[in-house]
Amino acid sequence: MTSPQEQATLAAAGAKAAARTVQNFIGGRWVDSAATEFGEVRNPATDELLARVPLGGRADVDAAVAAATKAWPAWRATPPVNRVRPLFVLRDLFEKHFEDLSRVLTIEHGKTLDESRSSIRRAIDNIELACSIPTTMQGRSLEDIATGIDCYTYRQPLGVFAAITPFNFPAMVPMWFLPHAIACGNTFIVKPSERVPLSQVRIFELLQEAGLPEGVVNMVNGAKDAVNAILDHPGIAGVSFVGSSPVAHHVYKRSAESGKRVQALGGAKNFVLVMPDADMARAAQVSTESCFGCAGERCLANSVVLGVGAAYDDIAKRLVDEAKKIKVGDGLEPGVTMGPVISKAHREKVLAYIEKGIAEGATLALDGRGYRDPRHPEGYFLGPRCSRT
Repeated sequence: MTSPQEQATLAAAGAKAAARTVQNFIGGRWVDSAATEFGEVRNPATDELLARVPLGGRADVDAAVAAATKAWPAWRATPPVNRVRPLFVLRDLFEKHFEDLSRVLTIEHGKTLDESRSSIRRAIDNIELACSIPTTMQGRSLEDIATGIDCYTYRQPLGVFAAITPFNFPAMVPMWFLPHAIACGNTFIVKPSERVPLSQVRIFELLQEAGLPEGVVNMVNGAKDAVNAILDHPGIAGVSFVGSSPVAHHVYKRSAESGKRVQALGGAKNFVLVMPDADMARAAQVSTESCFGCAGERCLANSVVLGVGAAYDDIAKRLVDEAKKIKVGDGLEPGVTMGPVISKAHREKVLAYIEKGIAEGATLALDGRGYRDPRHPEGYFLGPRCSRT
């Protein structure tokens, strides 16, 4: 007879074996990765194993670039009014599956449902904007810019582009780039965060349903090796990245060295100054929402509130009072206003920052370090935390 501990171990092993393995989407088909190593995708609220994600590299990127390169000449020659027609279909599919997309996002990331819905809505906004490309892509002309000289400006597609996207907004950030790039006549590759690939899988199912030609959009899964393969590949004309500042620096430097166009958006340290004549109640409310919305995992999250002069004591007390109102838990549950952080490792990192602040002289005004959700004791939760210096 096996012990309860052995039974739990066997159950965990069975769940791991039964978890789905995420595939790549290349050339209009779902295909297995060439990867030999895999990561785990877990629900941050419950620690449930959701999927195994391949940690692919150069072979997968080469296959995606080959498919995108093959598709580009015909797609580039397609009139813009025809290129955006699948995007109109995609927009309607997002609306049709709005709640499903939101739930997938919450389950894999931990956001509250309302936060996920807002993220999906912003993705739809970007698809709608890309549908205007037949107008917004137009060039300009000016006759007689000098004697006997006319000036014409054309906007033309360049080839294969790629996006390396972050864990914190896995459904929205790729839509900052993908619909606009393909509407302009480029072909595209998305490398989602290996922590949260499932919402992007669902979106690529909708892209497939929207009727885009094979190879126009592609998705590869992986971590550092896949990123570097994208940055180095001579067949990729440009790269868009959103993530941490150190990685943004790496992406910018390595892409530029290989002659690519590059967007590299890093993080920020965001300060809010509260003056003595401010509306203190409103300042405390919006600052708290900024600090703790999406569990603070966003580049525009408020990091520091500076109460100036007489405002200090008042805003400090109000921030603690507002933070105490936050309900922490599984984002799928009604009334929850802050979900878990993305991983156990990230939870430990945040705890280390709190300890560092205390060691450097901060006073912990609200301590959420020991918070556990009684319904989901294995979740990666932290209570709201505030310190005063």
